[in-house]
Amino acid sequence: MTMEKDGLDWILVPLGLGLMVAYHVWLAYRIVVHPQYTVIGINAVNRQLWVKTMMEDPGKNGILAVQTLRNNIMASTLIASTAIMLSSLIAVLMTSNGTGLSSKPGAETVLFQGSTSRLALSIKFFSILLCFLTAFLLNVQSIRYYSHAGILINVPLKKHSPVLTPDYVGRAVNRGSYFWSLGLRAFYFSFPLFLWVFGPIPMFLCCVVLVFLLYFLDIPLGSCLDDGSEKNDIAEMV
Repeated sequence: MTMEKDGLDWILVPLGLGLMVAYHVWLAYRIVVHPQYTVIGINAVNRQLWVKTMMEDPGKNGILAVQTLRNNIMASTLIASTAIMLSSLIAVLMTSNGTGLSSKPGAETVLFQGSTSRLALSIKFFSILLCFLTAFLLNVQSIRYYSHAGILINVPLKKHSPVLTPDYVGRAVNRGSYFWSLGLRAFYFSFPLFLWVFGPIPMFLCCVVLVFLLYFLDIPLGSCLDDGSEKNDIAEMV
């Protein structure tokens, strides 16, 4: 009976994680090859255009640009603070002797399918901890790029150096957004890993639901562009 329960972990957990990884590999391919068909690609182009508009008249648009970037920094700071707080909580649960989910006679219910040994629980908690620490580091990098962009975006175009161009500043803003998106993805990955504590079946179902939800969040409804030349311009800007 124990081997059968452990077998669920060996089958459903790799299937769920493989489904999540396969979706993100496919999404990365779409972003690189067909960015005009992804929300991330379309937003990246619009951020480049926004940076160029802000840098055309820093005296008029400087305050708006800084406030917008400050809002993005606050969002990244909130997620980073939440991630490090949850990491501390998970670390406390891992180091405590009584987790409340150890392998007790009454713990093997219908809800707690799969392995409930202390080693298995340690692996599950460590996986969640790794997701939160990754989210923290990614959002710290996002804050770094947004902070740099907040200074660079106020440099007038007539007085900038040959190296500083709107495209360079736009890439800094886009990188900050990319790291922020990756930090959110790390949070998304923590959801099925958290449900893995209750068993591989809830974890697998969560992976399936997440893939469907992320698809509708990442792919815009309908084709946004029909002109081939505009599609090529977007691919170059991303």
